Amino acid sequence: MASDDKLIHVEVVYALPSAQRVIKLAITSDTKVQAIIEQSGVLEMYPDIDLKKNKVGVYSRNVKLDATVRDGDRLEIYRPLLADPKEIRRKRAEQAKKAAEANK
Repeated sequence: MASDDKLIHVEVVYALPSAQRVIKLAITSDTKVQAIIEQSGVLEMYPDIDLKKNKVGVYSRNVKLDATVRDGDRLEIYRPLLADPKEIRRKRAEQAKKAAEANK
């Protein structure tokens, strides 16, 4: 077995609002992120995952589908945001301003 064929252990994680799915895999060190996700079976479990739209990352850092991972890495599949964080902050600031004016 060549050094590139050494098995490493990774986790593929997909979090839903009510639960988190963690799939542990043993793969070769040269396996690309997309292949790892496909081997995990998570795409069959959750058909709403679209790797062209859903971002993926390792420990909250975005990675490309053709990247490789290291032993012990946690490969995360991110769901799209339902609301724009900037818009939420703007609305909160407006509400706080109105509340402050009402208390004067």
